[in-house]
Amino acid sequence: MIAFPQINPDIVKFNLFGMPLQIRWYGLFYVISFVLGYIFYKKNLKLKGIVLPKEQYEGLIFAIMLGVIIGGRLGYVLFYNFPYYLNHPLEIFAIWSGGMSFHGGALGVILAGWYYLKKHKLNFWKLADPMMPLVAIGLGLGRLGNFINGELYGRPTSVPWAMIFPESDGQPRHPSQLYEFFLEGVVLALICQLVYRRTKTPGMGFWAFIGCYGIFRIIIEFFRQPDVIDLYRNGLFLGFMTVGMLLSLLMVIAAAAGIYILHKRSNPKKSE
Repeated sequence: MIAFPQINPDIVKFNLFGMPLQIRWYGLFYVISFVLGYIFYKKNLKLKGIVLPKEQYEGLIFAIMLGVIIGGRLGYVLFYNFPYYLNHPLEIFAIWSGGMSFHGGALGVILAGWYYLKKHKLNFWKLADPMMPLVAIGLGLGRLGNFINGELYGRPTSVPWAMIFPESDGQPRHPSQLYEFFLEGVVLALICQLVYRRTKTPGMGFWAFIGCYGIFRIIIEFFRQPDVIDLYRNGLFLGFMTVGMLLSLLMVIAAAAGIYILHKRSNPKKSE
């Protein structure tokens, strides 16, 4: 067993006009991911000779930031704890108390990006592909934040690298946040960047992200402690599938359909 590193989740605490505030590692990683996205998205665009005016570039980044925050929060409310928030609606806005969903954030980013690009008559697929590796990097940083917070830990295990998390029941558990950091962050970023560089069909990088994330998340759900959800028995949908598995399975199905459609459109003669 490996000792859980005692890293204070709060970088600094202070009072502002009598209100207690804190800067946390989890929030800092979000900021870092946005900064990295702003810097390196332009570099990825240049790989395919895509140029965006500064106003549209910054507008798209801002739309994506809103999509992550609003979608991530609403996704958590709807997918994971809807009965509670139905009885405590004002708590929906208390994002400082925690509660963000990747699936909701992903949907929020897609919808916000799609709306912005459609409004400015820009191609969604060409501009989504170079963003996917950066989304994966941001996702990986978020999982590091989860690890420091000691949340979203894994199931009980006897593997040599098991850890006892401060807020758990004292049993050695899988450090599933680190599994997610590696698969959903590092590996997924490399896959998406490789697909973006190698493929000539716009949209393949986007669907590669959706499909590979779904596969990786389904695998990790076997090691991750299921979320406690009042709506489902023991936190399981239909009694055997976690909500994360269900949502990720839908992502895999959508990706398979999306890749098939893109391939058919790009090779009309071969599909006849």
